[in-house]
Amino acid sequence: MIAVVALIVLLPFAAAAAGLLATRLGTRNLGARGEPAAYRRAAWIAVVPVAVSAALTVWLAAALARGAAPADGRFWSELLPGRAEGTLTLVETGTAPISLTLRADGLSVLAGILVVVVALAVQVYSVGYMRDEPRYPSYSAFVSLFTSAMLLVVYAGDLIVLYVGWEIMGLCSYLLIGHWWEDRANSRAAVKAFLVTRLGDVGFLFGIFILGTAAGSFRIDDVLRADILQHAGNRGALIAATLLLLAGVAGKSAQVPLQTWLPDAMAGPTPISALIHAATMVAAGIFVVARLYPAFLAAPPTLDVLGVVAAVGMLGAALAALAQSDLKRVLAYSTISQLAYMAAALAAGSDRAAMFHLVSHGAFKALLFLCAGLVIHHVGSNLISHMGGLRTALPVTFWTMTIGFAALAGLPPASGFFSKDAVISAIEHGTGPAQPFVQASALLTVGVTGAYAARAWLRTFFGPTRIEPLAEPPPGVAHVFDGREAPASMLWPAGVLAVPALLLGLAGPMTGVEIEWGPAAVSLAVALLGAGIVYAVWRAAPEQDPARVLGPFRVPCERAFYVDAAYAALVARPVLRLARGVVRADARLVDGAVRGSGRATLGLSTLVRFAQNGNAQLYVTGLLAGIVLIAVAAVVLT
Repeated sequence: MIAVVALIVLLPFAAAAAGLLATRLGTRNLGARGEPAAYRRAAWIAVVPVAVSAALTVWLAAALARGAAPADGRFWSELLPGRAEGTLTLVETGTAPISLTLRADGLSVLAGILVVVVALAVQVYSVGYMRDEPRYPSYSAFVSLFTSAMLLVVYAGDLIVLYVGWEIMGLCSYLLIGHWWEDRANSRAAVKAFLVTRLGDVGFLFGIFILGTAAGSFRIDDVLRADILQHAGNRGALIAATLLLLAGVAGKSAQVPLQTWLPDAMAGPTPISALIHAATMVAAGIFVVARLYPAFLAAPPTLDVLGVVAAVGMLGAALAALAQSDLKRVLAYSTISQLAYMAAALAAGSDRAAMFHLVSHGAFKALLFLCAGLVIHHVGSNLISHMGGLRTALPVTFWTMTIGFAALAGLPPASGFFSKDAVISAIEHGTGPAQPFVQASALLTVGVTGAYAARAWLRTFFGPTRIEPLAEPPPGVAHVFDGREAPASMLWPAGVLAVPALLLGLAGPMTGVEIEWGPAAVSLAVALLGAGIVYAVWRAAPEQDPARVLGPFRVPCERAFYVDAAYAALVARPVLRLARGVVRADARLVDGAVRGSGRATLGLSTLVRFAQNGNAQLYVTGLLAGIVLIAVAAVVLT
């Protein structure tokens, strides 16, 4: 069985290698419009391996379902009770050894299903979305590498192996966000995402080191059974390790205070937004906390910090989403808010609710991003102000995106209703000191979520038509308005994802998630209230933006409360000034000393060369002058 796990991880990696190398065979102008063979070859290389990985993942889930349940009390052990683990080799380091281990259990297979399904949808969707894109082969190869890296994180049995996949994802996100690097804004967004997530990864790496050295092993099972989790004397090291791990989680999952990279990441192609925001990079942080959850449960102060961070992030990001003009940025801030929901459930002690919402969110958020791409493909612009009245022109997109927005707002029977209310119930039953604050923030966020989902839905599909066809698409937009629905290769992935986005919530009882109808009714009423307020404001003036309901707070919400500006003033500009000062000091002091020593040597050599100019008469004259001086000195001194 472990060989199947290895194949699931390695097939997308092989596709990445083949996509970068094999597509060059027989072509002189790779991926250009005149080379359709290269494009088709790259599409097959991208789609087939991840489809095989998806089929193998389904087989693996069926095999685990027939296994014997371990007595660990985790809900995924009840859902998929089997388990497989294999170690390729053991690397001795002198302290804690590193084991190249893969493992498959209920948690990894649940996350793995989400990854391969969304990755397959993105690859198929990209065949149409990136049509005639000159760099499509490299794009599809990096998507495959991204997928393989996330699968390595999911199936890793050792923290160092997990960290390898974690960092490869960071590299791929940089390459994919900056796919249209010709535009400076896109390249800057890629660099920003890379630097911000690397900042969190520094803490993440040190957290891994502390856990591994304290446990004497980096194997995840050994860490979770180690004395560091059992004895109060080790509590300080455990708290330090888990807090450092939270730094990496905040970076990858775009949580406060490292959330600023995610909205700017919208510079990448829309399918990449779906991949990053639904199944891979941002989900990795929540997955790691769930994987190491016993360690976090043994460190209550860390969970308190996580709860406060989640409470601030969920409401702040929801308010920012309500004021955005770019459809993709609306969904980006929505992702930050929804991930904060999952973090709040983990802080409240329910990994069951967090993972249920993670899977549900992966389905409906991937659907929303792919539908946003369909709208952008049709309109030729990301701005909501350029949309409107599209429900008749794009009927398939309208209905699929309606399902996605219903799930996002938590309206029954969509999946988001069940998973969101599982999170709300978990928060209500939390016991930490921050529980009242988190619960109040969660309920307010429910209302704001209903508001921004209704605003985006109404402004995109209803009201007056505001399409402004563009002669050429700006960077970040694949195509311009052509008056039709998108190609079938783009419609089918959205249609397939609409099914789990609508029905996945019905699987809640299978995971042991029970809906508490009292809190569910309250949260539904709050969501409908938020949506109703936006509808009333929009109905009064359909040509105007309902975000005006925010009044004087609209600009601060649109600017995400000036966090980016604060970072620029407090961090970026001082660092740049310091860097310029270092450059000047290096040029004037270090390089100046080197250049000065060179000039001094040249000056001294100018004097010395007079004694070695090849004139024998001058040599004899100097010798006689020296003898005279010595004689005079001898007479005078004696």
